Amino acid sequence: MRLSSLQQYSVVTANYWAFTLTDGALRMLVLFHFHELGYSTLEIAFLFLFYEFFGILTNLYGGLIGARYGLRLTLWVGTLLQIFALLMLIPVAASWPKLLSVSYVMVAQAISGIAKDLNKMSAKSAIKVVVPVYADDAQTGESQLFKWVAILTGSKNALKGVGFFLGGVLLTSFGFNDAVGWMAAGLAFAFLPTLVLPADFGKMKDKPSLSSLFSKSEGINVLSLARFFLFGARDVWFVVALPVFLEASLGWSFWEIGGFLGLWVIGYGIVQGAAPALRRLWGKTTPPGVSSLQFWSALLTAVPALIAVALWREVDVSIAITAGLAVFGVVFAMNSSIHSYMVLSYTDSENVSLNVGFYYMANAAGRLTGTLLSGAVFLLGGMEACLWMSCLLVSLAFLTSCKLPLPPRHCVNPVQSV
Repeated sequence: MRLSSLQQYSVVTANYWAFTLTDGALRMLVLFHFHELGYSTLEIAFLFLFYEFFGILTNLYGGLIGARYGLRLTLWVGTLLQIFALLMLIPVAASWPKLLSVSYVMVAQAISGIAKDLNKMSAKSAIKVVVPVYADDAQTGESQLFKWVAILTGSKNALKGVGFFLGGVLLTSFGFNDAVGWMAAGLAFAFLPTLVLPADFGKMKDKPSLSSLFSKSEGINVLSLARFFLFGARDVWFVVALPVFLEASLGWSFWEIGGFLGLWVIGYGIVQGAAPALRRLWGKTTPPGVSSLQFWSALLTAVPALIAVALWREVDVSIAITAGLAVFGVVFAMNSSIHSYMVLSYTDSENVSLNVGFYYMANAAGRLTGTLLSGAVFLLGGMEACLWMSCLLVSLAFLTSCKLPLPPRHCVNPVQSV
């Protein structure tokens, strides 16, 4: 019996949630384990280098594979590769030479990066495939799309936050090797329901060519560049610099740092999921548009700058970082939620996996750049330098968004709301 659209969406989302838990936990496990072994922030950043680099390639070619062979295949391959990457990390030992450890973990992280972006591309593309957005009233259809995108994106990030906390707890309770083994077993169990998905799920009628890899849409291209700068701005201080800073400057334990970062990502995910409701509270009844993106990008530019000034003026570090991070999370969540909606608004259901793959390729490139800068800039100039770099990257995201055209279905109503 063929599953209904809602059942298909539920299966994909449940798998995505389970995957997200392991992805967040693995990041904390790798970061804390190798920091505990005495690795510098730049060396730790290199551990994530292949994770982000192969994410770029995966998003580029994953969209083509999904369009040609269906989203079921990309979802399966992504989940199974993550299980394999977790199993690879079980034998890692503190006695290994540093070069061997770094090289081996970089390979495992490369596989995990491929897995993560195949899984994410499949889940994000599935919304456009299964959610009935083309209602009689175009505006109602777009509002429905924004709602479902916000729910998936918000819940994913909330669970990634739980994963951060889980990683800290697992490392403290079981150690690195047993922790990755337990996560592999849990994800294998979550893979089983995806076996019922239909083979043609998300498959294009006409097979796309290699030339289709790069988007021909001006809106997708400009939005992708803005996404590159936006996520580089987040990761330049959040990925490596912040956890190390909290441990070195405030003396927090691994589980405390994992719990704090986890709570931040959970809160960030809640704001993302609630973005449509928050907009309604502010009296915004139409879907977000270009001016919405520009407003939230401009607002975000000020946040890392204010945190950097607070540290420079020697405001209590715990207050400056925690309060500043909370404000950054709310504003960044609104940015990200509108971004995730806009990419689907610029595309159609036939080309969705290609356009989403291209867009998240830019996302992965931004994370790669931010991760490397996070380790290098923190090593050279500390947390303040990372925050100023974040401010610069957000400014570039705002300037890029000023070049965005109106999405096709918004052309009938050019008045956009914040």
